[in-house]
Amino acid sequence: MAQAKTLGALKKTGYTSKSIKQELRANLIQRLKQKETVFSGILGFENTVIPDLERAILSRHNILLLGLRGQAKTRLARMLVNLLDEYVPVVEGSELNDDPMAPISKFAIEKIKELGDKTPISWMHREERYVEKLATPDVSIADLVGDVDPIKAATLKLPYSDERVIHFGLIPRSHRCIFVINELPDLQARIQVSLFNILQEGDMQIRGFKLRLPLEIQFLFTANPEDYTNRGSIITPLKDRIESQILTHYPTTIDIAKTITQQEARLADDQVKSVEVADLLKEMMERVSFKARESEFVDEKSGVSARLSISGYENLVSTAERRMLINGEKKTNARITDFWGVIPAITGKVELVYEGEQEGPYNVALALMGAAIKDLFLDYFPDPEKLERGVQKDPYGTIRTYFSAGNIVELENNASDKDYKKVLTKIPGLEKIIDNLGLDKNDKLLYMELALHGLSEFNIISKDFLGASFSFKDLLANMFDDEDDGFSSN
Repeated sequence: MAQAKTLGALKKTGYTSKSIKQELRANLIQRLKQKETVFSGILGFENTVIPDLERAILSRHNILLLGLRGQAKTRLARMLVNLLDEYVPVVEGSELNDDPMAPISKFAIEKIKELGDKTPISWMHREERYVEKLATPDVSIADLVGDVDPIKAATLKLPYSDERVIHFGLIPRSHRCIFVINELPDLQARIQVSLFNILQEGDMQIRGFKLRLPLEIQFLFTANPEDYTNRGSIITPLKDRIESQILTHYPTTIDIAKTITQQEARLADDQVKSVEVADLLKEMMERVSFKARESEFVDEKSGVSARLSISGYENLVSTAERRMLINGEKKTNARITDFWGVIPAITGKVELVYEGEQEGPYNVALALMGAAIKDLFLDYFPDPEKLERGVQKDPYGTIRTYFSAGNIVELENNASDKDYKKVLTKIPGLEKIIDNLGLDKNDKLLYMELALHGLSEFNIISKDFLGASFSFKDLLANMFDDEDDGFSSN
């Protein structure tokens, strides 16, 4: 079929016209029967969003994906292209991608009338049949629908009501295509009104001249929930004409979130080879995102994008890599102290409420990391607050005594692997806790560091972030120091 160059040759192949929605439906049915994965790489939506999307396609609906930022809405839209036929025939030279068997433009109709079976046709690949527009307040009706071209009218000596003097906008040029409008609420209400008839009847009005074009378009819109966006909303009559509204969501489990981050993070080959990131730190990165979504300092209506974890993980690896290069090492393992380099990825990804603004984005980022450490600590170590005095032996007793004696531990951000090990192993009782709990010996130093950070979150010892290092010391000593300085840090 792809070799047919004229309308006559196309007819001999037995080609039959079908709308884009019929095309998507037929190809989806085939994929489902063959038990093929339709939306590969989309994780966490298998039992929620994807079934809804497939049902909408089977119903031949226009679709609205409604959800907070970073919930794979645009990615889902772009993957619909894979459900299109690889190639479709078009009348050669047509602005509107006219189907040779069912032309809609005056150009194509007249050309077929003139040339008949000798009408030349070309073939359009499915990748060319995807049109995406980001809705912004300055988008005009001319951009989407079209406008009268006075130069054409004068040159051709035609009235403005003639279709041939119209400069078509994105929507008519998307005939037989998937047309996506991202952030639909950002479109002005009067622009949204212009979509009414196009969605339902294929009617367009340009400069007061009504034009009937039976457009075949698969519309897909994306939007944040109306109660979040302050820039506008989807007007009710338009929402009523979009047959399926599908709610997206963030990953529901740490494991799913972790898999998404590993899939999406863009790391250089030499980073992958030289920097080892333990599963413990991958989990901590996801917990930061989960804590951000629960935080009283973060606007829950704004959401926390999955890009926080992805960007944060890339920064974590780069922080470890930079430290490795500074110390002239060939390989290294990421550490909890490397999370100081993740802070820029956090502060740029969260919208703070008033209380968060008072704290400041930097302190909020540190608080989120602290909350993630506290949760992670409890997964591996006994809860210091639930130890029964006089009944259970305190596993942290030796460590308490060490710091109570006035000892201070400095964990430098850029310490070499050798110095990092030296600092941790000199703390009495710390290594013994790891051995007694039977934790993975390959990550022993990392667990020792987690124990240190975790104990500070439970106020067994104090921790100060000094910019270039983390300083651990006795809690009471830190309080006395604060009094001497005339202020309190807690």
